Amino acid sequence: MSNQLFDRYFISAAMAAVFSDTGRVQGMLDFEAALARAEARVGLIPQSAVAPIEAACRAERYDFAELAEAIALAGNSAIPLVKALGRQVAAVDPQAERYVHLGATSQDAMDTGLVLQLRQACALLDADLAQLAEALAQQAERYADCVLPGRTWLQHATPVTLGMKLAGSLGAITRHRQRLAELKPRLLVLQFGGAAGTLAALGEQGWAVSEALAEELQLVLPDQPWHTQRDRLVEFASLLGLIAGSLGKLGRDLSLLMQTDVAEVFEPSAAGKGGSSTMPHKRNPVGAAVLIAAATRAPGLVATLFAAMPQEHERSLGLWHAEWQTLPELCGLVSGALQQALLAVPGLEVDTARMRSNLELTRGLLLAEAVSIALAQRIGRDKAHHLIEQCCRQAIAEQRHLREVLGEQAEVCVQLSAAELDRLLDPGHYLGQAQRWVARAVAEHRALHS
Repeated sequence: MSNQLFDRYFISAAMAAVFSDTGRVQGMLDFEAALARAEARVGLIPQSAVAPIEAACRAERYDFAELAEAIALAGNSAIPLVKALGRQVAAVDPQAERYVHLGATSQDAMDTGLVLQLRQACALLDADLAQLAEALAQQAERYADCVLPGRTWLQHATPVTLGMKLAGSLGAITRHRQRLAELKPRLLVLQFGGAAGTLAALGEQGWAVSEALAEELQLVLPDQPWHTQRDRLVEFASLLGLIAGSLGKLGRDLSLLMQTDVAEVFEPSAAGKGGSSTMPHKRNPVGAAVLIAAATRAPGLVATLFAAMPQEHERSLGLWHAEWQTLPELCGLVSGALQQALLAVPGLEVDTARMRSNLELTRGLLLAEAVSIALAQRIGRDKAHHLIEQCCRQAIAEQRHLREVLGEQAEVCVQLSAAELDRLLDPGHYLGQAQRWVARAVAEHRALHS
């Protein structure tokens, strides 16, 4: 349902246009025009009928309010639209009117119209995913050495880099781009089966018309009509759910990094962005909120489409209808989340001083693993772990830095020199393969991008 107050926040304008009333109607009309051309190509209808039908296949010629009233009685959008199309054609060429929608059924027009919309949606998603991936790649490389606390169970763990965190999102987006490319040949297919899927109304020419129609619309001709086999749409919906989830992860981490108590990374600031109605100091993560909201709403929509899969026999009652608003809503939510991510990622504001300060909040405790592993090579794992664990407890109890406590522990100092302890407790020297993960994620993106 269109909502002027919230659509701008949650849905991209381009995707909203694809699934607008005009977009829906034009998709069906594009099917009808192509059907006339295809049937004329194989000699089923006279060539003279094509131009009047094509001329009437323009969405702006139809009264959407009138169509809406008729849909409420007809049970789908194609029935009243085809009737209105017939009237438009008859007003110009009564002979051509008899060839409107010949051999097709309502679901052929609606499903193929939807597929034409989804082709536009895929192009928008692919472009936005590619742009977001490039922004993530640039930022991952920029912050490949930017050290901050890793966090597990919302507690400080061992150090990571901001570049590594962003590379994680980059990897997910790259995989989603690969998935989108892989599924498009399965998704962008013609729906054309007539009343019960046999195309019996077209006789021996049914197959020839199908081939010509697929060519006209530049769609794949499937093995058979898929009126009640909805796996293609549900596969696409599943991908949208995956994209929403990955964007939600990005939004969740960004919002946590923006917390007052953390304050390490921020969405780019802008006039009027993220303020509070009562608290002048607030800087709310309004972009991240959209990413999290989309990730929260998407699973329910995907579940609806899964629930609508067991459709009865050759044409469905109610389950097909459940798809009509669900899939467009899902496309809209993902498009809006992508737009917000594209606003946030390129302009991330990073406070490296705060990161350094936060690394010291636990007074060296987040490097305890590094000391324990080094010591284990000298005195054994269990003994080293127990010893460093005691030192950590002492540091916490006495509110002292772990380095100071370790320096007083004779058994530690016998095994590890002061220089070794200093190095082990330097966050920049305990980053493992973080830079490699960045390089690999960026390389995979560049390979797909080229």
